[in-house]
Amino acid sequence: MEHIEKFLNYLKYQKNFSDHTIKNYKIDLKEFYEFASNKKIDTELIRKYLKKLFEKKYKSTTISRKVSSLKSYFKYLESENIIDESPVNLISNPKIEKTLPNFLNYDDLEKLLNYPDQNNKYGLRDALILEMLYSSGCRVSELVNIKIKDIDFKERKILILGKGNKERYVFYGSKCEGLLNKYMMKENHEYLFTNKHGNKLNERTVRKITTENARKAGLNVHVTPHTLRHTYATHLLNDGADLKSVGDLLGHENLSTTQIYTHVSNERLREVYLKAHPRARK
Repeated sequence: MEHIEKFLNYLKYQKNFSDHTIKNYKIDLKEFYEFASNKKIDTELIRKYLKKLFEKKYKSTTISRKVSSLKSYFKYLESENIIDESPVNLISNPKIEKTLPNFLNYDDLEKLLNYPDQNNKYGLRDALILEMLYSSGCRVSELVNIKIKDIDFKERKILILGKGNKERYVFYGSKCEGLLNKYMMKENHEYLFTNKHGNKLNERTVRKITTENARKAGLNVHVTPHTLRHTYATHLLNDGADLKSVGDLLGHENLSTTQIYTHVSNERLREVYLKAHPRARK
């Protein structure tokens, strides 16, 4: 377990991974070592472990995540010369069927963004959180780490520290600007979003705020901060933004990561075609 703790610290302080991601790594590694017990860890043992996960009817996405966790961990041990070779080198991730990202239609989005009571201190904070998640497209891990000094109020942009300590700017609109200015009249802390003790909010709290406001607003779908990020990307593409620009705004390293949104955008184009083309109508 000593090596696992060092690995988790490496992810946190050198790779700047979110607390949520690190928690998943810890769960995955603990589960594997409970299976391994005192057996020799080699490729054959890992194959047996994955077979057990399939037998337990784990989703392919979950198994793929666990394989990735093991790959990262043993690669770290290899780089630190703790082991000679990773036993996961010959293991492939299970094939995952691509699913369309969950996003909100415009009506549901309006219901959600307009639900919090802006006359209440924490209602105003929650309204700004929801608006900023949608307006900027930032990850929840990036949102909770925004400091006041990172915000360029004149240009309506925020310097974000993303995955792998990579910096990028995200932008916010006039609606978000109005909420932000109102919020700033009442708050003066290092971090933008804080709790009643003046400490920065954690990711779990932001997820709870998002989910509960969606439920209270009467939405019949499960909504997370990532849902608003998906909605941001989908709406940009539907309104004519190019894929490369959207990927840059989202902080994607590879265009292939952004391409999942083209399925949503293409479906929208199909709807436009069916409604507008004379020969498409019955």
